[in-house]
Amino acid sequence: MRESSKQTVPAAFSYPGHGNNARIGVAICHGFTGSPLSVMPWALHLAEQGFAVSVPLLPGHGTHWRELARSGWREWAGAFETAYLELAARTDTCFVAGLSMGGAVALRTASRHRVAGVAVVNPGLSFYDRRVRIIGILKYFQPTTLPIVEANPTAATTEDGDYSQTPLAAVHQLKKLFAAARRGLPRVTAPVLVFKSDTDEVVPPSSLELIRRRLGSAELRVVPLPNSGHVATLDNDAPAIFGHSTTFFHEHAPHHVSSETS
Repeated sequence: MRESSKQTVPAAFSYPGHGNNARIGVAICHGFTGSPLSVMPWALHLAEQGFAVSVPLLPGHGTHWRELARSGWREWAGAFETAYLELAARTDTCFVAGLSMGGAVALRTASRHRVAGVAVVNPGLSFYDRRVRIIGILKYFQPTTLPIVEANPTAATTEDGDYSQTPLAAVHQLKKLFAAARRGLPRVTAPVLVFKSDTDEVVPPSSLELIRRRLGSAELRVVPLPNSGHVATLDNDAPAIFGHSTTFFHEHAPHHVSSETS
């Protein structure tokens, strides 16, 4: 049935909130070559709790790798920042969150705006592959590479579009984004919650160490995820992410109470 191979673009997600948590907003950013589908269970959990939630689809994502090659890091960061500002304008307290590259985007946003807090899952700020040091030159000789595939993935899969190739021009943009996010870390003063998988073949441990060393916030909590790979929001430890982040958001929105009743 070849007609099923014609994928529709994964949609952005927005929920206005309900009950006592409706005035608390959470803007969530998906990762590089991903889409809102990779964080959708997290977004839906928060929506069920009554939070106002926004998950934008970043430019160049959710379609085809050639579209990604034509987009840049400022477009990605700008799209998320716009979504955050729109959500913040209609809530009393607004948080940013993200997965992988989305973690870097969330942290950069927190360095530029007075967010209530930051919750990130396996945030990327550095690379395993040393060739990224010459990516600005390499991209002219090798336009694409194969995507990183974890050896024994346990996360659910999503249909995010055709990203069977990774354009090196986009990796170069990703490098620039990581650099911008690292520069902004000292200006992040909001509380930060980091979820880190014990085994992550995509983002190296140095990313977390950079946050530990450079973060301007006095509050940094790290929650280990022992049974998940990189896309932990779709993996075995997803319930821990949902539960800990919900508690974190409530703790830092002190004038609100959970909409759940006993």
